[in-house]
Amino acid sequence: MSTEFTLDDLERWNERIVKLVERFGLDPYDQEFEICDHEDMLSYMVYSGMPAHYPHWSYGKNFEKTKTLYDYGVSGLPYEMVINSNPSIAYLMRDNTLALQVLTIAHVYGHNDFFKNNFTFKSTRAEYTIENFKSHANRVRHYVEDPSIGLEKVESVLDAAHALSLQCRRNLAVKKSTAAEERQRKIEESKLPDDPFHAVHRRRESVEPDLNKVPLYPDQDLLLFIRDHNPLLAEWERDLLTIVHEEAQYFIPQIETKIMNEGWASFWHKRILETLELPQSLHLEFIVRHAQVLRPSPGSINPYHVGLKIWEDIEKRWTNPSAEEIKEFGPRKKTAQEKLFEVREVERDSSFLRRYLTEDLIREMNLFEYKSRGNEQVVSHVADEESWQHIKDTLIRNVGTGTIPVIKAVDADYQNNRTLLLQHDHDGRDLQLEYAEKTLQYVQHLWGRDVAMETVLDNQRALLSYSDRKLAIKKVA
Repeated sequence: MSTEFTLDDLERWNERIVKLVERFGLDPYDQEFEICDHEDMLSYMVYSGMPAHYPHWSYGKNFEKTKTLYDYGVSGLPYEMVINSNPSIAYLMRDNTLALQVLTIAHVYGHNDFFKNNFTFKSTRAEYTIENFKSHANRVRHYVEDPSIGLEKVESVLDAAHALSLQCRRNLAVKKSTAAEERQRKIEESKLPDDPFHAVHRRRESVEPDLNKVPLYPDQDLLLFIRDHNPLLAEWERDLLTIVHEEAQYFIPQIETKIMNEGWASFWHKRILETLELPQSLHLEFIVRHAQVLRPSPGSINPYHVGLKIWEDIEKRWTNPSAEEIKEFGPRKKTAQEKLFEVREVERDSSFLRRYLTEDLIREMNLFEYKSRGNEQVVSHVADEESWQHIKDTLIRNVGTGTIPVIKAVDADYQNNRTLLLQHDHDGRDLQLEYAEKTLQYVQHLWGRDVAMETVLDNQRALLSYSDRKLAIKKVA
């Protein structure tokens, strides 16, 4: 496996790949590639591939940890990194072999096409990605260098903001109502519906809505809520909360589509390289590398493997539907390629798995569920007729942001003493109290006053309150 190649070699292979990308109907942004060494790749990993990013101690810590693991051979580095920007930027490792570079370039175009066309990325404004991150970096550095603020104060706010950054809206395709729209909706809800039998019914009085309550409806964007309703925050603190929120919104679509995105890129790199008529030496290495990327991960889900299997199954079922499928769903009205592009555009991982992860696929991939019992891991469900749906439901609940509790701000003046009341949307999984305590501690740090949160513990309503650096738990009847 030789690593000897020139930039001209990469340009020639890229030209051939681009022709196939166009032939297969993919629609990516313009693509730029940069060659980097392992030190650069480590840095890009820590900063999510961004050429500019604001400083924070956690990034330096992650760099040292990742570098140490790499130096001792405990973990490797990604073959590539690709940024959701327009034009898209991807980094190629200088030490990779030519076959691996060709595979990686094809894989990148799959990601690029997905970024441009999947609905979850429409709000990320890819044409402004690089400039936005540069602006954020410059603003944070300005606050760090300001003698009246300084590094310690900036990092204290960033610590809390980072911990709460994913407490935000998960589906950015749904437009958030304005304050005026919420007021109007509240007024409309308070009106009594028309009653054609009002003459014989007891008269009901409409109840005036409390339009002074903040918020009028539960608010998922926790950092923005604190920014807008804590009058004690300085302008630089508000700006830091805005920066962290905006960067979280950029990464939410990538979290929500990990299986789809990696499967899509793998589907197309496989199709492209099989069509390229690679020389035998490159083709053999491609087979090995492809198998390494796609191999199942014992005890965990490999998104490349699961995603590719589902995409290939969709293509197969829309190309040659079985008699049972035709009887149940009728004749296919779309070609396999049209269906693939439709799914790529309108789904995210949870809906993708719900609609297209079939019983047969679950059995083929031998998926199972396990639980901890003491110091052991015990298989609790296997893909038989009784449990395959349970395995599928469990997987759906744990993809994307499904493992992150949904916490909303519901009252900025709870018990009339400016306590911030939060509400946990309980989905059958109780909060882990050690994390709940840290979350409330960070919220209190930014809110500046006591905080409380409604939740369910052991099938009973509970109120968690954080005051004087202590967590109190009160069960509610």
